[in-house]
Amino acid sequence: MEMATNNPTWGEKRIANELLLKIGIQISPRTVRRYIPQNPKRPIVPPQRWMTFVRNHAKAIIAADFFVVVTATFRVVYVLLVMEIGTRRILHVNVTQHPTAEWTLQQFRECIAGDEGYKFIIHDRDSIYSRDLDSSLRAFGLRILRTPYRSPQANAFCERLIGSARRECLDFMIPINEAHVRTILKEWTSHYNASRPHMSLGPGIPAPRVHRAELQMERHCIPKDHRIVATPILSGIHHEYQLQRIAA
Repeated sequence: MEMATNNPTWGEKRIANELLLKIGIQISPRTVRRYIPQNPKRPIVPPQRWMTFVRNHAKAIIAADFFVVVTATFRVVYVLLVMEIGTRRILHVNVTQHPTAEWTLQQFRECIAGDEGYKFIIHDRDSIYSRDLDSSLRAFGLRILRTPYRSPQANAFCERLIGSARRECLDFMIPINEAHVRTILKEWTSHYNASRPHMSLGPGIPAPRVHRAELQMERHCIPKDHRIVATPILSGIHHEYQLQRIAA
């Protein structure tokens, strides 16, 4: 039976209830038992098994990854991003021309205190994540989840965030040096966390306690005593919009 094969933890009662409530078929659990394989096998390639784990533990998972930026003088700058999976919030961003395990550990110390409730951290198998660094992360109560070799999709949330940083910010800039890259990304990070809507959040905004405008009872109309104010971000690449009361 396909239901038993796809859901190895389900018993005959669960399958009978599923058929009754979802399909409208009433059948006895004893009848279901006759069709359940003795040793049901999981599908050969169960879809989204890793992503299912990530989604189920999203609030307790953070992820980190490096990417590179080339400056106007052809210097290579390394950017470290650390994010919360559940909220999509960027916890920390910093840049350096000479990344080391010691520098990386210091970045984690600046964004993880140990009492946030994080249980897992995802990072790749780059040599910069040394044994000493991972040991220090375990001291924060984190379990290390190393991605498989050459499998960037295993850290898909960070990869998507890096793509957003490029498409929404860095692709429009010619950074002069390391300090300029840091300044650009700090401003974009503030916009990303506190203003940028995310469809995967409902839509919502990553930063907690961000004021959300009340839904207008009349569609396409704003209150008569308010106006829409636009604030340019990154010299006008993006804008943030909010309602502002008109002075009497």
